[in-house]
Amino acid sequence: MRAQDEAEIVACIPSLRRYARGLVSDRDRADDLVQDTLERAWSRFSMWQRRGDIRAWMFGILHNHFVDRLRAQRSRPEDSAGDDLPETPQRPRQTDALELRDLDRALQRLPPEHREVLLLVGLEELSYQEVAAVLGIPVGTVMSRLSRARARLREQLQGHAAPASKIQRVK
Repeated sequence: MRAQDEAEIVACIPSLRRYARGLVSDRDRADDLVQDTLERAWSRFSMWQRRGDIRAWMFGILHNHFVDRLRAQRSRPEDSAGDDLPETPQRPRQTDALELRDLDRALQRLPPEHREVLLLVGLEELSYQEVAAVLGIPVGTVMSRLSRARARLREQLQGHAAPASKIQRVK
């Protein structure tokens, strides 16, 4: 493996960690997922056809490994995905931390196929074509899942906000 190829793989690590953290919402499990991804990429580097971006190839490995783990854990109910989230570090304002926690929980309640597309497009800024290649689905499916994920996330987050008509001013 060339030094340039090694540098490109290492440069992917922060993005892979963000994506893995978004998928599993647990720092240790996310780091394990990234570690497994790096091991697979390193050991199977000769299988990369150099016909696309190495970053997309790495995201594909991480995604496939995540799906394999998810299939192995099918006995766990999906509704409990966001209930045992670790506390996030306190930000300067209390409401910021609460909003971040609500966003994280809402993300975890999305079906995995919606969460994956939303994170790859919104957080990692991959193009629809790159996301389609990573997930092995048509571009139209990427667009459809992204639209549904955004709508569902919006609904969940609006459900947490107090309606303006119920807020009363104390005199």
